[in-house]
Amino acid sequence: MEPHEYAEQDAVGLRELICAGEVTAVEVETVARRALAEAGAELNALTLPLFDPAPAHAADGPLAGVPFVVKDSGPFVRGVPFTLGSRAVLGAVAEADHDLMGRFRDAGLVALGQSTAPEFGLSFATEPLRYGPTRNPWDPARGVGGSSGGAAALVAAGAVPVAHANDAGGSIRIPAACCGLVGLKPSRGRTPSGPLAGEAAFGQQTEFALTRTVRDAAVLLDAVGAPVPGDKVTLPPVPRPYADAVRADPGRLRIALTTAAWTGDAVDPQVAAVTVNAGKVLEWIGHTVTEVSPAVDGEDLVEASVLVALASGGAILRAAPRLDRSRLEAVSRAVLAETEACTALELMAAVDAQHRVTRAVGRFFTAYDLLLTPTLGALPAPHGTLAQDDPGRTVRSWLRRLFAYGPFTAAFNVSGNPAVSLPLGLSREGLPVGVQLVAAQGREDLLLGVAAQLEQAVPWRDRRPPYAVG
Repeated sequence: MEPHEYAEQDAVGLRELICAGEVTAVEVETVARRALAEAGAELNALTLPLFDPAPAHAADGPLAGVPFVVKDSGPFVRGVPFTLGSRAVLGAVAEADHDLMGRFRDAGLVALGQSTAPEFGLSFATEPLRYGPTRNPWDPARGVGGSSGGAAALVAAGAVPVAHANDAGGSIRIPAACCGLVGLKPSRGRTPSGPLAGEAAFGQQTEFALTRTVRDAAVLLDAVGAPVPGDKVTLPPVPRPYADAVRADPGRLRIALTTAAWTGDAVDPQVAAVTVNAGKVLEWIGHTVTEVSPAVDGEDLVEASVLVALASGGAILRAAPRLDRSRLEAVSRAVLAETEACTALELMAAVDAQHRVTRAVGRFFTAYDLLLTPTLGALPAPHGTLAQDDPGRTVRSWLRRLFAYGPFTAAFNVSGNPAVSLPLGLSREGLPVGVQLVAAQGREDLLLGVAAQLEQAVPWRDRRPPYAVG
């Protein structure tokens, strides 16, 4: 298998070639290692040398033999070092697999490396001082989004068809928008959450992956998206496998559309235009599209998102109380200081804000099946736009800066709704533009079904960035 042949395949396609005997899993891994070594160096998207050998994985899983990478976001793979993107985290090694890693192994995915992320996952840009900026394969002067930025760069470049990612405010969907990918954030409780997020950041963090196709997201969610034993989160039953949902007619749906940010921040006209055009495509398909928005208060969104920072700060303080803060970036130091100073009354005020956002979103989805928004409010930002080592930032001022860039994603971390970013356009500059679809709790089937309709109507699979494997 040649690199260009490998890079053209999505995960399902690679698995089908292996099952048909047209290529062996060993041949796929060999070419994937070459692709990752090249792309990792070109894009600065890997934190470690490639794993050799790859961690054990099932030979008969639904994606057996498919290469992927994990994210440097905490103890994830037994025996593998991690840094959380920080110069202050030294000598940390995962003592056990994350629960989701166990499911990735059972699915047969072949973990070959670890992707870059911002320090403690606290940014919508992947530019940690420890590793430097990860470069966007569409334009190396632009960022890849965050916090799953290294994962997005590698998938967009064709180095792997799927990569582990997680999302506590947009960290799957924003890199997907920046790099022209499918970025699905499942419902709260659909997948196991991370051990360093403080009980998944008050329910706002979700673990999953980045893919190039909707069918890959569906097949992977079927493989890893079972309820977690002992989890108190109750989700509606899945009516059919997600892989079937992408091939089924979801029916005529009520779809809401907005391009207005709840924070009041301006939205780039090119980004808004791609979203409006996606609404027209959905009307052409047969859905009813209405311009209307959930009644989300922008300040409530900021206050509720403070919980993510406090959960991250608390987890770090418990795990590493003697961390050398002089080696941290400025925003990370502010997060730890404000976590230590936070009172119970302040914490409960943030929880109350989370409830207000959740109720507003919940009411909205009693009248509409899906919501269509931009993913970002702007085109992929030049490096340095979101400087995490900018002194003088408070947690709230940093969140407002992030939401000025990406105002549409965090509301659905707060509420727990499933959401997906789809690469439905290119700017005049040739940069990808993402559009977000959101569904009611537990309705990933509707989300993926309509995403598949858009993928067929506005195909993106053959688009290649200026830098791509092969």
